[in-house]
Amino acid sequence: MNRPRGRQPRRQARSNADAPAAIGQRIEVTLERLTHDGRGIGRWQGRTVFVEGALPGEQVQARVVRARSKLIEARQEQILQASAERQPPRCRHAELCGGCSLQHMPHAQQLEIKQQALAQQLQHFAGVQPAQWTSALQGPAYGYRQRTRVSVRWDGRRQALEVGFRQRASNDLVAVQECPVLVPVLQPVIAELPALLRSLASARDLGHVELIGTEQPALVVRHLGTLDAADQQQLAGFAAHHGLALWLQPGDESSLHCVSGDNSEPSYSLVDQQLRLSFSPGDFTQVNAEINQAMVNQALDWLALQPGEQVLDLFCGIGNFALAMARLGAQVTGIEGSEAMVLRAQHNARINGLEALHFFSADLSKPLELPADSPSYTAALLDPPRDGAEQLVADLAALGIERILYISCNPATLARDAGILATKGYGLVRAGVMDMFPQTSHVEAMALFRKH
Repeated sequence: MNRPRGRQPRRQARSNADAPAAIGQRIEVTLERLTHDGRGIGRWQGRTVFVEGALPGEQVQARVVRARSKLIEARQEQILQASAERQPPRCRHAELCGGCSLQHMPHAQQLEIKQQALAQQLQHFAGVQPAQWTSALQGPAYGYRQRTRVSVRWDGRRQALEVGFRQRASNDLVAVQECPVLVPVLQPVIAELPALLRSLASARDLGHVELIGTEQPALVVRHLGTLDAADQQQLAGFAAHHGLALWLQPGDESSLHCVSGDNSEPSYSLVDQQLRLSFSPGDFTQVNAEINQAMVNQALDWLALQPGEQVLDLFCGIGNFALAMARLGAQVTGIEGSEAMVLRAQHNARINGLEALHFFSADLSKPLELPADSPSYTAALLDPPRDGAEQLVADLAALGIERILYISCNPATLARDAGILATKGYGLVRAGVMDMFPQTSHVEAMALFRKH
């Protein structure tokens, strides 16, 4: 039916309180508590606001970076009333760099929110809590990181090379002159590296640069074109000045080669187990040596392996856990998706006199297939990537593994997988966080499950 002509009804004006916040708008918020990733939570015009860089009890002016009907995400720009807990960031780049977002927060508080994050995820996704919470594994708050990747990008408009770390919530680079979380040997390198890279004739052909500060420190340069002899000589001289070996990578990881300095591959030690593990600069290794040693020690303690016991080490990498378990006399089978890392693990077993270990490659995101002549395993350790091990934990439960030790870099997927194990008759015996990345919101955790 046609509406009769005449005066049309007036639409009710939206009140200011109903109007959404605009991107870039400045708002004032008082923060009440923290999220699991260290952001402050407050209210503004009836909406929940998450403010990066703010602490409970603070009143801040923040700029909106994302807005939905009931949720606002913002970044702190001015502190109107500071918390007594606030501390000045040690790094001058903390406000922009995307690496260390918690430098304004006391280290003890960082550990507390990480433990809370783990507990909340376990309760929310799995409805479980451990029979025993353990104290966080912790080490130095700064000077711990022994590997870092430096981004480089050629700016064609300015005809200049940009060098630095990724800016927070942006693809832009922050030109850095310091990085206090790096191990001491890399501190002067990060300060002097940008000028060196910009001076190269082939600067526009650079890919990225990696710094490694382990027992054989290294400078790894990925380049997309040919480095001329003068550039190589400059890089080699810089590396030698800082006690680094120079590695070049003109293509994929198989093209990595050492061109100056100590021609041996980088390595690190597990002193408590009297082990030395070598690796290629392209291999995954833990960046925090002190926490890695503490993590290995705790894993051995929690598993309480007996000599001769058959153990699976899944996502075994270069043998970080497998060799330590074998040193105790366990019979270890290590499985890893990368064939190159399997070869590395086999090499590390040989150089440490542990040739009885068995390693093979398999896609661990698919159903687990063990050789027909495999022994009966009583324990398993897994250290999966961020997406967890949903299929794998179900397979381990089907094998009737008595004890499962789960090393996690993502509490959400750990909690999801804990829920699967709970439905399969496993109890969560112990859990706790490991402060592998102080000053950041990354949460690493260890959890031990035992079959009822």
